[in-house]
Amino acid sequence: MSGHSKFANIKHKKEKNDAAKGKIFTIIGREIAVAVKEGGPDPSNNFKLAAVVAKAKANNMPNDTIERGIKKAAGDADNVNYEYCSYEGYGPSGIAIIVNCLTDNKNRTAANVRAAFSKGAGNLGTPGCVSFMFDDKGQIIIDKEECELSADDLMMMALDAGADDFNEEEDSFEILTTPEAFEDVRRKLEEEGVKMLSAEVTKLPQNYVDLNDEGDVNKLTRLLDLLEADDDVQAVYHNWNE
Repeated sequence: MSGHSKFANIKHKKEKNDAAKGKIFTIIGREIAVAVKEGGPDPSNNFKLAAVVAKAKANNMPNDTIERGIKKAAGDADNVNYEYCSYEGYGPSGIAIIVNCLTDNKNRTAANVRAAFSKGAGNLGTPGCVSFMFDDKGQIIIDKEECELSADDLMMMALDAGADDFNEEEDSFEILTTPEAFEDVRRKLEEEGVKMLSAEVTKLPQNYVDLNDEGDVNKLTRLLDLLEADDDVQAVYHNWNE
């Protein structure tokens, strides 16, 4: 679940999502549990839970699975002991990387993240060493083939709902919002029947970095794959222009 603005192409993204669906559902299940514990089981009164439900729907999690997860979390709220933690560092050629985790054992998670950076020829840094290079944004990506609206109509709908920016790529549309406006924009699109390939509050790099050395590309790919395979890792953000 890397946070990319440069989404290579929709076909690749779909295949990657399908391959990682089990991991994604595990991630979302944990996020539901924490959101319910912090703000209750009603998405209309719990912004965090509403955002997680949006992510679940964008990843094609069945509604009954979402509802079952919320009910289970509400009944087991006292037993939820997951904690959020974040790590920052550098990959080959100074690629900036942020790793967001949700774990029940910070020592285990820290060791695994450190090992991934080491095996990928990266360096784990101190808090804040790269986060200033990223902006928190709501990001919604829509597959052109699944959108019945014209680009102009979709753009006006999104901007009227509170979006900041609208980008058209070869096979997709990207809508960007502030984190605060994300839920209003997402809900408006959902009400109008717009199918979203992904919808989440993410971190987008202010600038992208090209890698021209094949060895560095292989090392960074290994680093990112190791991080994304870890069950405690919720999201990985980087500024590599893939």
